[in-house]
Amino acid sequence: MRILHTMLRVGDLDKSINFYTQVLGMKLIRKHDYESGRFTLAFVGYGEEKTSTVIELTHNWDTQNYELGNGFGHLAIAVDDVYIACEKIRDAGGRITREPGPMKHGDTVLAFAEDPDGYKIELLEDRHNS
Repeated sequence: MRILHTMLRVGDLDKSINFYTQVLGMKLIRKHDYESGRFTLAFVGYGEEKTSTVIELTHNWDTQNYELGNGFGHLAIAVDDVYIACEKIRDAGGRITREPGPMKHGDTVLAFAEDPDGYKIELLEDRHNS
């Protein structure tokens, strides 16, 4: 067994696809309109679905925005250098909501960005890369 995807409901699909592809560097894997259900699914990620976990962006055509609720925490993305990743995100028009630095009560270096719908994206230095 493995995790296939995380689903996020988004208000503006084009804005969200742009954020995940242009700001965070993912690629659009597939996108399909379901006219009878009045929704579109777009899958983005760093690798193919058969080998990587991806994000499913769900756009319900008749809903412009959602309340995030208090149960969802964040998506975590491994990066080589959190400081450089934050610079690149800012340069691409993204929003950093927690500046890079060590976490409270620990030494893990992290930062947080926010997507167009307000979902939190945690940026963590990839300790498994070395």
